[in-house]
Amino acid sequence: MVFNGICGKALLKVMVFSDICEKKPLKGQYRVLRGRVNSVGFLLDERLIPYLELAGFESVALIRTFDLRYDLIFALVERWRSETHIFHLPYRECTITLEDIALQLGLPIDRNMVTGISLISRPATFCYELLGRSPSEGKFTSLRFSWLKANFEHLPSTANEWEVMQATRAYIMHLIGGVLMPDANGSVVHLMYLPLLSNLHNTRSYSWGSALLAMLYRELCRTTDPSTMDIGKCLILL
Repeated sequence: MVFNGICGKALLKVMVFSDICEKKPLKGQYRVLRGRVNSVGFLLDERLIPYLELAGFESVALIRTFDLRYDLIFALVERWRSETHIFHLPYRECTITLEDIALQLGLPIDRNMVTGISLISRPATFCYELLGRSPSEGKFTSLRFSWLKANFEHLPSTANEWEVMQATRAYIMHLIGGVLMPDANGSVVHLMYLPLLSNLHNTRSYSWGSALLAMLYRELCRTTDPSTMDIGKCLILL
């Protein structure tokens, strides 16, 4: 985050914690936000690393676990201003920038816009082509994390290059839906991201960092509604 040109997440936490201590919420005002984050529940196979590097996801793939303080996240949400996309703290203002994403997650921030089709007419055929298997023969729009883990946690020792690439796509799908851009469900990833992984060399040509930041801003704006009880997207940036 940027504090008038000074970068420092530790400073932010001290300031927010101080703000929590100084202000006692009125009865009925305090709410506990539920986070929708689902880290990849299995170890990264070393054979996937070259392809993750090719796709531009090598840095974010190193994230194993994270300790989120939802009391501090709640305090930040209370200070978020949707009009300016800035946290207004008692001492100064700050926000999350593309530079934060590039430095902390290593994702591209100045490439092509992340866009594509949101509805795939033959999802099973598409999954067989890019993942080598499909969760269903019928219509579906998302992949469950439990299915991804069950099918890609253990890569056979005899796996060929194409099978390793399929496992890499599955791993990136879990990263996108579980860590970078979790949706309201929290246990699935939308199938619309899979076409962007068809050619892993072209995957890094998309500005994933910009898409992530835009979705996080939108989520923070949504969460300012007092009736909202959950929060998603890339919470590790907070």
